[in-house]
Amino acid sequence: MATACTLLFAIAALTALPFAAHAQDATAADETQRTEAGVIAVDNHWSLAEMTGDSAWLDQMLLPEYRSVGHDGKAHSKAMIVAGAAKRKGTSLDQAEQKFAAYRKEHPYGTAVVVRGDMAVISFYDPTLGPQKGVTSSDVFLYVDGHWHALYSQHTDVHA
Repeated sequence: MATACTLLFAIAALTALPFAAHAQDATAADETQRTEAGVIAVDNHWSLAEMTGDSAWLDQMLLPEYRSVGHDGKAHSKAMIVAGAAKRKGTSLDQAEQKFAAYRKEHPYGTAVVVRGDMAVISFYDPTLGPQKGVTSSDVFLYVDGHWHALYSQHTDVHA
């Protein structure tokens, strides 16, 4: 969300991180699958967890070394992400799903996924520029002990 991209500190930051797919798709696949569908399901869950303040889920999904580098080059640690999400605790899933859908409508993007063994990279891109020229965000995941865990995210500004 990989995105993104970011969801880190406030709902206003949603424009920095794209979401992987519509929120209702978050339960469409088993998150433990070591497949494209599994890692996308985790990325969707991640977006909703940040929006609803599910810091416990984020804490177990983000690896200790996780960091997110914003379009400005500033790195945000796992602790910063979890703390930012905790501030939104109490936001209902319905509210999050509505904001998720509104974001997707207002900020369309494409998604490209590569799974190689125990590693996956989800890249989000401007659909008008395509996945070779318009990447706005990428999330790197490792499959550890039967689950996908985020290790790194990078966000960029795309200039056509």
